[in-house]
Amino acid sequence: MANIVLMPQLGISEESAVLSQWRVAEGDVVKAGQILFTLETGKSSFDVESEFDGTVLKLLCDEGDELPIKAPICVIGEPGETVDVPGAAAAPAAAEEAAPAVEEKVAAPIAAPVATVAADDKLHISPRARNLAEKTGADLSAVTATGPEGRIIERDVVRALNEGKIGKAAPAVAEEKPAAPAPAAETKAAYTVEPLTRVRKVIADNMHRSLSEMAQLTLTTSFDATALLDFRKAAKSGKIAGLEGVTYNDMILFAVSRTLLDFPYFNAHFTGDEFHLYNTVNLGFACDTDKGLMVPVIKNAETLSLKALSERAKTLAKSAQSGSIAPADMQEGTFTVSNLGSLGIESFTPVINPPQTGILGVNTLETRVRLENGNPVYYTAMGLSLTFDHRAVDGAPAARFLAALRANLENFTLLLAK
Repeated sequence: MANIVLMPQLGISEESAVLSQWRVAEGDVVKAGQILFTLETGKSSFDVESEFDGTVLKLLCDEGDELPIKAPICVIGEPGETVDVPGAAAAPAAAEEAAPAVEEKVAAPIAAPVATVAADDKLHISPRARNLAEKTGADLSAVTATGPEGRIIERDVVRALNEGKIGKAAPAVAEEKPAAPAPAAETKAAYTVEPLTRVRKVIADNMHRSLSEMAQLTLTTSFDATALLDFRKAAKSGKIAGLEGVTYNDMILFAVSRTLLDFPYFNAHFTGDEFHLYNTVNLGFACDTDKGLMVPVIKNAETLSLKALSERAKTLAKSAQSGSIAPADMQEGTFTVSNLGSLGIESFTPVINPPQTGILGVNTLETRVRLENGNPVYYTAMGLSLTFDHRAVDGAPAARFLAALRANLENFTLLLAK
């Protein structure tokens, strides 16, 4: 009996995913545990393995298609078996028949870019690719298909546009003496088209929602980073065994996790009607990846030693940057830290990750001077920028949180001893 492979549930908040790459083709013999395809969600990408032995009888969607959870993806069974797949995506032919014919566009009174293709051709093209071609005027006759069964998919159209393969504009209503055709010439595109990735769309939606729904305010301070520099130097040299790989960011995460315990309204979610005050610190940290900003979450950060927290942060960052991080490792955060100090940023306004009530921005190291007994003394300072939701927290508690964090960082060895 043939088996239908369904879109898996990748996380509590994920309702759909994009099938970014097929790893098998129709007719392939597969074993349980073999990778069938790769999915891309708003947060990461995942390889999906087969649960069955058998032959791939049918691929039910194309690369680039976005499908809801539990949607049929492919059929695995014995050669010659047939199966009726309820809820499968519409067949390519149906999409083609529904698409408007090229001749209908010619009758338009004003010329518009159209996908260039002979009227009697029946293209094997995905709906997303057809839509992009019609919008941009891509020359489909010059597109090289790379999808399953020789189907044109969206990335093929993007490649054609980047190569300047733009179709001719539709002719206007016929005149008595049509102008002689211009000599053929290669047209170079004025720009390249790059569709938004799913990750970028999610980031855009989250940032817009955060700024439009919250009353965000940022307070900035700095602290004497001498203790951090001395500790880091000693650890790196091996004088503090086991902590050679600890970074400044690890130390800041450690101090934040301890400071939050005394400020429950910052270790919280605010719904607009009520607070969810958490008894444990699930500390998120912004991570730059090739796909865009991701925020891995260190669960129960306040219970971890500096070494354990450092190792966990590095493991999460590595999986985020490779695109293999699990959805569960980016959920349930109660507070977030964003560090741009290594990029030389002196001050910035980090954007809160809803429904959290605050986010800490970490700035670069700077040499400053202060007077001690009337004499100038140079020291290294580090800036901190705290953005908080003013609907949930007032300015004075936010200032007190920054002051407490500053004190813990300036006395870091004492904080470790607690």
